[in-house]
Amino acid sequence: MQAQFTVQIDSFHKISKIPNAWSNEDYLHLMALMGLDDGLEGMDSTELREMCMMSLNDLGDVEAAKIVLSHLFIDEVTEGKIDQLANDMVGDRMWEEYSDCLFHERFFSAYALLREAFNGVFAQPTGVEFSVNITAKDADDLTLFDESLHAAMVRLLSAGLSPDALMHRLYEDQIKGTHFPESEGILWKLELVASEGLSRQYKMVSSAFWFEQFANVEQFDANSHADTVDEDE
Repeated sequence: MQAQFTVQIDSFHKISKIPNAWSNEDYLHLMALMGLDDGLEGMDSTELREMCMMSLNDLGDVEAAKIVLSHLFIDEVTEGKIDQLANDMVGDRMWEEYSDCLFHERFFSAYALLREAFNGVFAQPTGVEFSVNITAKDADDLTLFDESLHAAMVRLLSAGLSPDALMHRLYEDQIKGTHFPESEGILWKLELVASEGLSRQYKMVSSAFWFEQFANVEQFDANSHADTVDEDE
């Protein structure tokens, strides 16, 4: 069932990294992959990060990219594919171009880390952070975001984009249909900020590749619907 909403863009700005994307545990694992995990006990988070960045820089750009990708895609991508991607990263924009969008967020964070480690060399990742206020005609309509948050939200937001936007060209079947697994690769972070009566406010992070147009959008009306849950699941 299609539910109707009014969507207001409350805030919108571009980002080149996701806050807190890298933890001490991530840095320790990167150091271990480089064979440099001895003597790190008692090192504070700032020192650990600086040590990791310097160590990556010492490897050179391609080798450093291999380490970062091996950490991010452990058991998901073959060693040979990691080698290929690491070589391609310097000239490409994998957070936009990689065929599986479920990998895009991790590529974005890889570029952010490597660009800092090498003071450039790698392309600067382009992301967006924005918040929206959603107002329903009926309070029950808001429950569709409880049923399938990412899918329902991407469908809703797609209505605020121009008809020739990449979102429509690549995912029109999923937007109109009832199965949209790629939606979690489109909206990387999605958080409910406030809920009152007929309205909810959400904050989200994504790629400028999808939502850059929202820099010039204030409000729009749109429909959305939840994914259909397979009874066998």
